[in-house]
Amino acid sequence: MASMIEVLAAVAMVLGGFFVFVAALGAVRLPDVFMRMHAATKAGTLGAGLVLLAALLVFATTAVTTKALLVFLFLLLTTPVAAHVLGRAAYYDGVELWDRTESDALKGKYDDSLVDASENDEHAS
Repeated sequence: MASMIEVLAAVAMVLGGFFVFVAALGAVRLPDVFMRMHAATKAGTLGAGLVLLAALLVFATTAVTTKALLVFLFLLLTTPVAAHVLGRAAYYDGVELWDRTESDALKGKYDDSLVDASENDEHAS
């Protein structure tokens, strides 16, 4: 019979795998780059965290616990920042929003002359 730790680890592993699958499905099926990034970062981070929790529960050593916590902390700190930077770059580059998007919170926030200047620099080289 499985111990309680093994059962919790199995549940965490299955849930983590489910959330990673949802993140992958969202990255493939959602209509625009911004929604795809949202699905990949939110569900992917949660899924990876649950898989790391399962590893932490199964191996239960100080080395594995430390590594799992550090990797999860790294994911929590870098994934939202990377998604934000990529989203801003995509928006700034003119990636189209989904046609059923109701509001554009960044409309008018960027100086169009900067976009034109960077395009001219690229074409001049």
